[in-house]
Amino acid sequence: MAKRPNFLFVITDQHRADHLGCYGNGIVRTPHIDALAHAGFRAERCYVASPICMPNRASIMTGRMPSTHGVRHNGIELSLDETVFVERLRAAGYATALVGKSHLQNIHGAPAQWPRDPQDRLAIEARRRGPGRYGQELETAWERNPEHDLELPYYGFERADLTIMHADLQHGHWRRWLRRQVKDADKLLGPENAIPTPEIELAKCRQAWRTRVPEELYPNAWITDRTIAALRDFARADQPFFLQCSYPDPHHPFTPPGKYWSLYSPDDVPAPRSFAAPHRGLAPHMQWLYAHRAAGTAVKHIQQLFACTEREAREAIALNYGTIAQIDDGVGRIMAELARLGIAEDTVVIFTSDHGDYLGDHQLLLKGPIHYEGLVRVPFIWRDPTGPQSRVSDALLQSTDFAPTILARAGVAPFNGMHGRSLLPLLAGERDAVRDELLIEEEGQRTYLGFESRVRTRSLVTPTHRISLYDGVAWGELYDRRNDPDELANLWDDAGARTLRGELCERLARAMIAHAETSPYPSAIA
Repeated sequence: MAKRPNFLFVITDQHRADHLGCYGNGIVRTPHIDALAHAGFRAERCYVASPICMPNRASIMTGRMPSTHGVRHNGIELSLDETVFVERLRAAGYATALVGKSHLQNIHGAPAQWPRDPQDRLAIEARRRGPGRYGQELETAWERNPEHDLELPYYGFERADLTIMHADLQHGHWRRWLRRQVKDADKLLGPENAIPTPEIELAKCRQAWRTRVPEELYPNAWITDRTIAALRDFARADQPFFLQCSYPDPHHPFTPPGKYWSLYSPDDVPAPRSFAAPHRGLAPHMQWLYAHRAAGTAVKHIQQLFACTEREAREAIALNYGTIAQIDDGVGRIMAELARLGIAEDTVVIFTSDHGDYLGDHQLLLKGPIHYEGLVRVPFIWRDPTGPQSRVSDALLQSTDFAPTILARAGVAPFNGMHGRSLLPLLAGERDAVRDELLIEEEGQRTYLGFESRVRTRSLVTPTHRISLYDGVAWGELYDRRNDPDELANLWDDAGARTLRGELCERLARAMIAHAETSPYPSAIA
C-alpha cells in the first residue's frame, strides 16, 4: 500500500487573490507563498461558496453550500451532526490538529439582527442544532472562565491552539499565552493602548491602529510557532497527519506589528483601477453607499462595508500588504521546518483564504453583499510532491472542492450531499475544466444598502459573465467579464443584453436546483 500523504492546510482570512506576487501583484512581496505556487498548481479562478467567514469556512469543512449545511451567515453554528472531511480523515487513521482561527461556532453572544423587533421572532425554529456542545468559541466564555476550553475532537481536530477575533484583540489560547509572557499584557492591546498615529485616517474610525504587541508575540507569529511545534510532534509519530494553520489576518482592523506597520507606505501604493474609473448602470445599492459618503453619514467603525476615500483605500492596502508580509514570513519558516524535519516530500501543502476584501475596488472597503471579483475570488495553491509544478489553470473552482480533493488524495471516500468535486483529474492534467458555472450564496444579517429587509443575494459566475440577483427588488447586476474585467458596466438594463440576462437567470435557477440538499438518501420502503 502506497504511503498516505500528510496535509498542511494554510488558510488566511479576508485575503484577496491578487494580493500575492504569484497572482500578478508587483508591489507586495510574498516570496515564500510564491515559491509554493511555482512548485505546484495555482488556480486563477477559485471562488467562495459565500463571501462571509462562517458560511464559507463551513463549506470548506463540509464540501457543501451554506443553504444545505445551514451556516447561512455569521452567528449560526455548524451543526455537530454535519459530516466534515477532517473527521473522515481522523476516522481513516490521520492525526489532526488546528492552529489559529476556527470560526465554526459563534464568537459573539449578540442577539439576532433580523427581524428588527424581537417581538416578531418566533419561539420555535423549523431547524434545530444537532446534539452536542455549542458556544465553545464564544470570546466571553474564554474570558469569564479560565478553565473553559474546546471539547476535543472538535469537528475532527484532535488538538487545537485557538485564536478568536481579529487584530490584536484576539482571545482563546493566544490571549492566555500572552498573559503568561507579559505582565499586564492587556495594556498592550486595542486602539486605546496603541501607539498614536494621527496621520492615519483609518485610525479615526478604529479600522487601524499601531499595536504595541511585539512582532514575536503577535498572533500571526504565535500561530507560526505553534504550527512548527505541531509539525515536530507529527514528525516523531508513524502516522499521517492533517494540520490546519489558520491565520486570522489580513482581516481588518489593520494592526500589523513592528516593522510590518510601515513596510509599505500609503503614498507608494496605487488605488485600484476601478476606484476612479467611470461606471455605467450603477446599481441602487452602490448609489446608496456613495450618497452616504457624500452626506457624511457612512458608518465606518463596524464590520459592514462603506464607500471610502482614496486615502482610506491606500492606507488599507498598505497595511494589508504589511500583514501579508508577516504571514509570508511565517509560511517561509513553516516550509523550512518541513524540510528540516525531512517530511516535505511526504506533505501536500495547500494555501487559500476564506474570502476577499474590496480594498478600494469601486471605492469600497471591507466586505458586503456585492459580489465584485476582489471579494469572491480567493487564492488556491496546491503543492504536491508528486503533482504538477508551475501549472496555472483558468478552470472555475470553488471552496466546496477542497474537501473532496483532500479526501481523494488521502484515499478516503467522499460522502453523500457534497457539492464540491475532486480536483485531482484537473491537477493531473487529465481535464481542462471542472464545471461550466458556479453558484455563490449570501444571506445577510443587516438591513442596509437601501433594502427594506436583510440583504439576500445569489450570483452565478461563468467563464465570461457574472449575474447577481437580490431578494425583494426588481434590479440586479450583469457583467461581461471577458470585455469588462473590472466590472464597470452593469448591463442589467441594457436592451441588447436582455436575451443574455434571461439565459443567465435560467442557468442560475438550474444551479440553485442542482445545489439543493440530497442527504440523506430516502429510506427503503418495506
